[in-house]
Amino acid sequence: MTSSAPPPPGRFPDEVSPGRPQKWDGEPRIPERRSPVRSYGGTLFTEPVLLVSRQPEAFGTSQEYGVYDQHGTRVGGVADVSHGFLLKAARLLPKYDQYVTHKFEVRDANHSTVLKVTRPAKDPRPRFLVTRADETPIGEILCEPTSGKSRFTFVAGGSIVGRVVAADWRTGDIAIKNQTNAEVARVRQSPPKSASNLPPRTYVVEIPLQLPEPLASMVVATTLTIDTALARAIT
Repeated sequence: MTSSAPPPPGRFPDEVSPGRPQKWDGEPRIPERRSPVRSYGGTLFTEPVLLVSRQPEAFGTSQEYGVYDQHGTRVGGVADVSHGFLLKAARLLPKYDQYVTHKFEVRDANHSTVLKVTRPAKDPRPRFLVTRADETPIGEILCEPTSGKSRFTFVAGGSIVGRVVAADWRTGDIAIKNQTNAEVARVRQSPPKSASNLPPRTYVVEIPLQLPEPLASMVVATTLTIDTALARAIT
């Protein structure tokens, strides 16, 4: 079972200042901000804050990491659906990891797949393919090592639509920017203390504005697998 695609989002301006008109294509506009409450239906594509568990739970034949809104209500999950003997060997001997195809599914609150993230085996550099649930291509997440740092670039339709740059994937905050270098999302390591009903190990994803496609799907796919897929690919 698959769920429907996310609703068409609005445009995203270069800068965000609450209550002040922004300019886009020369016209002043007030940016479309997400509400601090669940007025958009509480989905992975509409919540301004997502809390992602680092503690997997067994679901069927896969391991699923829960995703919650800022109030602690579950709105989805990320499932590691990679299989095979080589996967087990890679967990014990990391040198075999390059021979394993890693597959993740981003699921909604009903456990229906909305996005798929795949890291093909034997690629010379870490590369992730992002598709919709029916395998329709959305884009690629490419690893670009630069000046001692690891940067991921979003490519869709042959064009760069965003980037992730982090000096320290383990301890620092991670910013995600669009093609104009404006920050559109941020990953933080410490969840709010108010969400006491969450699993003990979680991290925070902040996406304050509704984003256009394909950037919206690329940001959701990246931020929800940044700990289970992307960070592990560069360590």
